[in-house]
Amino acid sequence: MTQPTSRSQIKVVIIEDHVLFAESLELALSVEGYDVKRVELPLNGTTPSSILASVIRQAPRIVLLDLDLGHFGDGLRFVGPLATAGINVVVVTANPDKVRWGEALRYGARTVRSKSNPLNEILAVVRRLGNGQPVMEVEERESLLRLWHQRNAELAELQAKIDRLTPRESQVLGRLMEGMTVHDIAAASVVSEATVRTQVKAILAKLEVTSQIAAVGLAHHVGWHPAAEPGTPRSSR
Repeated sequence: MTQPTSRSQIKVVIIEDHVLFAESLELALSVEGYDVKRVELPLNGTTPSSILASVIRQAPRIVLLDLDLGHFGDGLRFVGPLATAGINVVVVTANPDKVRWGEALRYGARTVRSKSNPLNEILAVVRRLGNGQPVMEVEERESLLRLWHQRNAELAELQAKIDRLTPRESQVLGRLMEGMTVHDIAAASVVSEATVRTQVKAILAKLEVTSQIAAVGLAHHVGWHPAAEPGTPRSSR
């Protein structure tokens, strides 16, 4: 029978920008006997790629990773490379968006835990991983992954609508996103307001929305940005 690995032989790395929470995790895991290290996230001189490379070189068994890393951005970018390196990634986050939880699982995280849950729950996950035990129910994993796939399908459908816009309509939508009015757009483009209104109507029809606000909201929702217009005057607002 295989003997369980000693906790002192299990290296755990914490990637977390909330110092108090990170220190609490570090202390609790140290008390339980794990070889634990907290990654410093300095304001200057360190890039996300250098942090990732440093963590992978340490070859930890487990990484506890926050999704929102302050000035280092989205922790999701770390999940795939860490999982590919054979590291058990446990996402510990205050973000309640279950779609992002599903995305983390899709990239290879073993499980996701909310920071609002008791610290003992996170410690229990570490213990189970150390013993080679499962840390997430199949039904919960599949439910979160399904949410992620549904959101992806929704965004793809919305993006397809935006892709139907002509280059000129895309420019107009981009200027609406900047807060420009029909009058502003007409003046900047040296065309009549009637022409711009016709273009706006075409945009609304293709995006299947009924207002400029809804069109702008849809574009923001999918993270769309218009192509740059070299030499074209822009709103200073």
